[in-house]
Amino acid sequence: MNVTTEQLFTEARSHNGFFPDPVPESKLRAIYELMKFGPTSANCSPARFIFVTTPEAKAKLLPCMSPGNQEKTQLAPVVAVIGMDMAFYEKLPQLFPHTDARSWFAGKPAVIENTAFRNSSLQGAYFMLAARSLGVDCGPMSGFDSDKMDATFWAGTTVRTNFVCSLGKGDPSKIFARSPRLSFEEACQLV
Repeated sequence: MNVTTEQLFTEARSHNGFFPDPVPESKLRAIYELMKFGPTSANCSPARFIFVTTPEAKAKLLPCMSPGNQEKTQLAPVVAVIGMDMAFYEKLPQLFPHTDARSWFAGKPAVIENTAFRNSSLQGAYFMLAARSLGVDCGPMSGFDSDKMDATFWAGTTVRTNFVCSLGKGDPSKIFARSPRLSFEEACQLV
């Protein structure tokens, strides 16, 4: 695999429109198999993924999205609902077996919430980088009704939605001009 920094960062864009080319299940599996190796604290790996691929599932997803995100959600061949398992610590005996890491979280809702959100966000970023490295364009979104999304896709589970990311072959005519970024001096300090 010969991945460039341009492919991951400087030339990569957040897409608002997609061509109808399908994203095969094998590609979704390859994205996950790559991203799962990104580090999380105590290897807690709280991210969970639902890939919305069918018209029936898309019909359930669209009412959960903010009006400004519905069209681009509709156009995407695949939309990943990236969740955070609030019971991630139950998997720690498997994922972090050399100590009792489960006890660091059990019964501590604030610690669970912070850890699940922080680490599932990291995993979501790894997911997008993995997708880009495999030639799949991404359109991350946070404009959705959380309660509706959770009831629609995660009902009866301990998972809550973190964010949504459309996937496919991006339509370059639908991207905005690149927005400015902060300079090193504006964002960083050496101490």
